[in-house]
Amino acid sequence: MAERKAKKTKDVTPRATEVALDRRIVDAALDLAEETGWDGLRLRRVAARLGVPLAELLVHYRDLDAVADAWFRRAWSAMLETAPAGFAERPARERLQLMMMRWFDALAPHREVTGQMLAAKLYPSHPHHWMPLVFNLSRSIHWLREAALLDAVGRRRQVEEVGLTALFLTTLAVWLRDETPSQARTRDLLARRLADADRAMVRVWGKAPPPGAAEAA
Repeated sequence: MAERKAKKTKDVTPRATEVALDRRIVDAALDLAEETGWDGLRLRRVAARLGVPLAELLVHYRDLDAVADAWFRRAWSAMLETAPAGFAERPARERLQLMMMRWFDALAPHREVTGQMLAAKLYPSHPHHWMPLVFNLSRSIHWLREAALLDAVGRRRQVEEVGLTALFLTTLAVWLRDETPSQARTRDLLARRLADADRAMVRVWGKAPPPGAAEAA
């Protein structure tokens, strides 16, 4: 029994340590970027801040763009955390508001650096970042629909995806410059746009079915 317990500890601890270093690398990069700007950040300085060899960073991240992607994955994870009680009974626009603001709130502690990350991905000299950025946007909308319990199919789903993509980008542009307390400007804009979109969808498609109706049918 003791041998099995020791073996289990030996198997789990290295993985836990590895995950911890993953997060520490991202945290150190963000802290340094607050001082130097994302463009001025160097991985060797991240390694020095953490007291690990530069080669150790390569084990976890291929470059700074991969570090940025890990930061955005935290926003996805925050968005996908357990929904509050009664969430499924709320109107779709309220569910979308909550989930989208979870994404923005997760990134808010480093809003300016987040904007610099996105700008770096769009550098003319970084065409290898453009296509992954498009796919990551598509994935963000996919996970947003999942988190908000949107179950439309067919043409309605296509319209929702196009509309949510446009709304997400519009809100992102406002959020990047939003210095109001608790990101009030972003929240107000998002609430207004979602209400407008909801009214438009009802006029064209009728009221959306409740979450899970597609599976029940």
